[in-house]
Amino acid sequence: MTRAELIRQIKSKKSFLCVGLDTDIEKIPQHLRDEEDPIYTFNKAIIEATEDLCVAYKPNIAFYECYGVRGWQSLQKTWAAIPKSCLSIADAKRGDIGNTSTRYAKAFFDQQVSGLGFDSITIAPYMGHDSVTPFLDIPGKWAIVLALTSNPGSLDFQNFRDEHGQELFESVLEKVASWGSIENTMFVVGATRGKGFARVRKYAPDHFLLVPGIGAQGGSLSEVCQYGMNKDCGLLVNSTRGIIYASSGKDFAECARREALKLQQLMQIELEKAAVI
Repeated sequence: MTRAELIRQIKSKKSFLCVGLDTDIEKIPQHLRDEEDPIYTFNKAIIEATEDLCVAYKPNIAFYECYGVRGWQSLQKTWAAIPKSCLSIADAKRGDIGNTSTRYAKAFFDQQVSGLGFDSITIAPYMGHDSVTPFLDIPGKWAIVLALTSNPGSLDFQNFRDEHGQELFESVLEKVASWGSIENTMFVVGATRGKGFARVRKYAPDHFLLVPGIGAQGGSLSEVCQYGMNKDCGLLVNSTRGIIYASSGKDFAECARREALKLQQLMQIELEKAAVI
């Protein structure tokens, strides 16, 4: 999916919602657990119930690879079920030297090699350009690089200041933005960072930002939009638990749609306020 296509989807659906598919077999409805592939059955129902309300889906790879071969099969079928009109994000947080990153790129981007053809992948940039550029070398694919996250441990490193007063996350933004472009690079910024979005935009004014932490983690959609939205929207706001686990009964998909619709309606207001639509 190109940047232009993503922007068209946002304007058409009046939404910048990303639905996280961090599917825990212990949390899905009991009646699905006897299915041949309960994770895929659950995911497929969630996707079908929400695909007109969101522009991206983000399976967290750990929730699949922990089951070995069966998990990878569930992941492959889940990826295939994601509509091509939606951005597919492999939330894998990979980051290694060049040769290894090249193989990771094949694993998640090259359908002929692995059976997976995700549009994008999340990357940890700690090892520098070696861990990012192999993903940028593949046409039509996106590298979504961790920049300013909202987990408690992020304070251990991300806000470290150098002798010039620049914080580490700012250095990451500045360097990574120079390796790629707004056509193939995004950044992860946690929703609870609030005014920190203004500092992110100093270094990445036109890049898309993937924003986890809305809902169950306490992030404010209005604050994210106030400080982070740009003229093209520039945001993909992720919600996982608040949508996919809205109900543990047979109405789980219907309830997931209801919660996704609530977010989409709020997003429409923000898009209209910012004159994006």
